[in-house]
Amino acid sequence: MRTGPNQRQHYVMNEILQAIDLHQTFTLDHGSVPVLQGVNLSVQPGEQIAIVGASGSGKSTLLHCLGGLEQPTRGAIHLQGRPFSTYTPTERGQMRNRCLGFVYQFHHLLAELSALENVALPLMIGGTSQAAATEQADAILARMGLAARIQHKPSALSGGERQRVAIARALVTKPVCLLADEPTGNLDRQAAAVVYDMMLDMNREQGTSLVIVTHDSALAERMDRCLTLRDGVLQEVVT
Repeated sequence: MRTGPNQRQHYVMNEILQAIDLHQTFTLDHGSVPVLQGVNLSVQPGEQIAIVGASGSGKSTLLHCLGGLEQPTRGAIHLQGRPFSTYTPTERGQMRNRCLGFVYQFHHLLAELSALENVALPLMIGGTSQAAATEQADAILARMGLAARIQHKPSALSGGERQRVAIARALVTKPVCLLADEPTGNLDRQAAAVVYDMMLDMNREQGTSLVIVTHDSALAERMDRCLTLRDGVLQEVVT
């Protein structure tokens, strides 16, 4: 294992997503708690990256910063060559919708909508017509093996099916990068394996980069790169 993080400081135009000297400190009643202390990360087109680390090490915080959901205390996030800090709130939301997909440990599907409606929603928010959004949502759900379940609401789906719907929703806009936070943390091993395979298949077919926070060593070993978040910095695991 190498003991130093990637120290590149200049944006390379073919990089999809880049964190530069990222710091994040939270202020609590008893004082300040540093979580990220100089994270550097570059994500190439189509690259698969696993981020592992102990509970509480800041993996989810890092993912939220990468996705523009949290503002870092110091440092910069570049998405397709432009710092997130230069976007207006509206532009930031539009870029997240168009360029990034998010998958969480809990599926966060809208309970009142069917699987098809949940997946079509990001497209419609982005301006796609309802008819076109529905057609694209139907196609990706079929690709996920859920053609017979598209009209079911989340409560009528199994845990693995709900997570596949969540992945379909994240990928239907054809984002340049998928950010996934423990996407199989609540699934049994068989369901987790199906979800893994779906994410990797879509990565190969669409060229979507993957950045996955996981405790699952089996998934981490299938990625192009595995990084450990330790003491606030990323260290690359060399196998």
